[in-house]
Amino acid sequence: MTISSAFSKLDKPSHYTWTMEIWMQSMLAALALPQYGLSTVFVVSFISATLLPMGSEPVVFGLVKLNPELFWPAILVATVGNTGGGALSWWMGHGAHKVSDKLRQTETNQDARALRWLEAFGPKACLMAWLPVVGDPLCAVAGWLRLPFWPCVAYMAVGKFARYVLMTAALLWVFPQHWGMG
Repeated sequence: MTISSAFSKLDKPSHYTWTMEIWMQSMLAALALPQYGLSTVFVVSFISATLLPMGSEPVVFGLVKLNPELFWPAILVATVGNTGGGALSWWMGHGAHKVSDKLRQTETNQDARALRWLEAFGPKACLMAWLPVVGDPLCAVAGWLRLPFWPCVAYMAVGKFARYVLMTAALLWVFPQHWGMG
């Protein structure tokens, strides 16, 4: 068997395209179902609140666009997931500080200006955890500084809830049509 004959057997774009299209449509249909949609919103919002570069707003918007009756459940599930991810980041920052202290055998007092700012505001600074780019590291830094966990989580939740309500409502207002679905 020659290399060209091996590749010619693999070169069936119409079959592969059709199979991939069927698979993608079935996955999108499954994820749009309320029983899967909310769990997907939770997982994506949790992961996107860690230091991984991801956005959960399109997933929330997509679910709400396909299932308008799930507006409040989707907002609440996304808030819980995103706050949980922020809490995980807080614990990772806290743990990193403990490891750093053990390795140095001493605590450091060499804080940068941003760290001093965060210490001055305390847990209230976690209201800004919803911000793109700086919000996720902010949670980790709050843990590093050993700011009180539960007040930080409460402020994270308030900020993230407001973001999901405003972003989803704004997207529904900007894109009111149903894109020919249903």
